[in-house]
Amino acid sequence: MTASPLTPSGAAARPQRRRRGTGTVSPYDFRRPVTLSRENSRLLQITFEAFARQAASVVTTALRSVCHCDLVSMDQVSYSEYAESLGESAFMAVVSAEPLKQPAVLATPLAMTMTCIDTLLGGPGVGPYPERPLTDLESAVIAPLYERMVAELRPTMASLVDLDPRITAVEYSPQLAQVASASEMMVVARYALRMGETQHPLSLCLSLSNLMPFVQAAASADDMSDADRQARVVATGHLTSALQDVPVDVAVRYRTTMASPLELAGLGVGDVVRLKHPTQAPLDVVAADVVFAHATAGSQGRSLAALVVASAHQENP
Repeated sequence: MTASPLTPSGAAARPQRRRRGTGTVSPYDFRRPVTLSRENSRLLQITFEAFARQAASVVTTALRSVCHCDLVSMDQVSYSEYAESLGESAFMAVVSAEPLKQPAVLATPLAMTMTCIDTLLGGPGVGPYPERPLTDLESAVIAPLYERMVAELRPTMASLVDLDPRITAVEYSPQLAQVASASEMMVVARYALRMGETQHPLSLCLSLSNLMPFVQAAASADDMSDADRQARVVATGHLTSALQDVPVDVAVRYRTTMASPLELAGLGVGDVVRLKHPTQAPLDVVAADVVFAHATAGSQGRSLAALVVASAHQENP
């Protein structure tokens, strides 16, 4: 047998494997499923960048010194991971963010907070500063600055959700702050705030599950053209008008009468059951087992009829 010129002598012929180009492999963490699409991430990035500009403007105006704030990253992490990233101590402003059910957090290092207090009181704004909770006087000095920064969440996030941000508490120990459950997924915007020659980290933490419905609604609204919006309005009108002609089973009945199993078992032909319906009380008008009106019994010609006298909502406001 003559060996094939493409096969080494004495070796079995093997199919040649196609080599694929090497690429980078991204690890996937099943504890952190990806829920942000590219469109949603872009909307949040634009919002957080707008907050960075407003925060820099607020700090610059308050300290009368040019400050810059840049968005460094936008992460999707659990609350426990976020709390660990803040270290043993930090200035955490807990913010009620109605209509979001979960509070938000605006966190800065205590060194940055102390620098701002020192500058506001006329000092040089140069450390080192003690790592401790603020005194009542220091809290009164710095509170207006953080309140103004938090207030900027309203205009910057107006395209997503109409927030009513208010600082409700200040925490200094991230590990002990009960802002959210440890496994709650959060979206964290991390910033770099440059104040003169120094740079401090700043972070904004929001509940991802509370924020996602508003982000998805904003994303779908942005993707919709004027023609699509008009078509949706027309379709809504057609659906509303069509529902007006859908037949619904309606019943007029006496109010419920309770009876024991022994009473029911002892009933026979010709027995009279005493109803609990008051003599002067109207009958219930019911649809799908829901009382929506009341009526009195009557007749129209040879047919039985009922005259609606009052709705259930009017009688029981």
